[in-house]
Amino acid sequence: MRVSYAELSHATNGFSSENLIGAGRFGSVYKGRIRDNGNHMVVAIKVLNLTQRGASQSFVAECETLRCVRHRNLVQILTVCSSIDSLGQEFKAIVYEFLPNGNLDQRLHQHIIEDGEQKTLDLLARLCIAIDVASSLDYLHQHRPTPIIHCDLKLSNILLDNDMVAHVGDFGLARFLHQETDKSSGWASMRGSIGYAAPEYGLGNEVSTHGDVYSYGILLLEMFSGKRPTDSEFGESIGLRKYVQMALPDRVRIIIDQQLLPETRGGEEGTLNSGSIRDMRIACVTSILQVGISCSEEAPMDRPSISDALKELQAVRDKFHMHFSGEGASSFR
Repeated sequence: MRVSYAELSHATNGFSSENLIGAGRFGSVYKGRIRDNGNHMVVAIKVLNLTQRGASQSFVAECETLRCVRHRNLVQILTVCSSIDSLGQEFKAIVYEFLPNGNLDQRLHQHIIEDGEQKTLDLLARLCIAIDVASSLDYLHQHRPTPIIHCDLKLSNILLDNDMVAHVGDFGLARFLHQETDKSSGWASMRGSIGYAAPEYGLGNEVSTHGDVYSYGILLLEMFSGKRPTDSEFGESIGLRKYVQMALPDRVRIIIDQQLLPETRGGEEGTLNSGSIRDMRIACVTSILQVGISCSEEAPMDRPSISDALKELQAVRDKFHMHFSGEGASSFR
């Protein structure tokens, strides 16, 4: 479909703050309603801040990558708008499908309250989301004729639909493998976010699939420890990876996100069954954290491919699906 600046402005009530649902380094995202074939559709509209250095290149990168990919775990782009705004200034926006359950950062760290209850993601839901994200990266890294590198994988760039299926979004830094870039734009030097970017990128190395795998490893550690990689408690000498690595395999129960463990009565594991479930959950998380540690190795060549990481996580899911078939099985997709 084709949309104008006026239509997008009307859809968002003049890009009002009440419709603002997110903001990033290159622009802001608004919830809006647009008409398509006579029907109203709820969409997410990313409006580029073209005064920000690299924003125009980000717009092109997102268009170039998303127009040639299609996967159930990638955010779907519906259309773009490149026009002039009401002040006669250049205007660029990207319209995506709207995913109602927000992003993974909100779900894990912002303690969302729904119907008077705090909504948290249980272990099996998180594992499924981790598999969704790995599946999307596996698709991108094996894309033909040229692999695609996301370059900015982090929790806030993973969106959740009605069924809590994960969709990777924000391809503003994405590029094709061995893509030539205009280094004078500044955009070419942007390779991820603090805490998630691979260490070799700090040395100016070319982007690679290994860099995405590193970011994915950090993301796994964050999802199951409940700690951000930028948390000040770690300090520069430790960091999230070392914090988790020092706890493996015997002290995982200390560093695991406690919301992933079954509730106990009176502070004690009241029954043999509850203790067994707790031990099984800890064993599950231990296996997942070991994948995260492997993916976030310092040297790029020491990291597994995302395909291998995906297979390991699928094996963990299948094993624990069998054990949890009577408890929480509905979380599996």
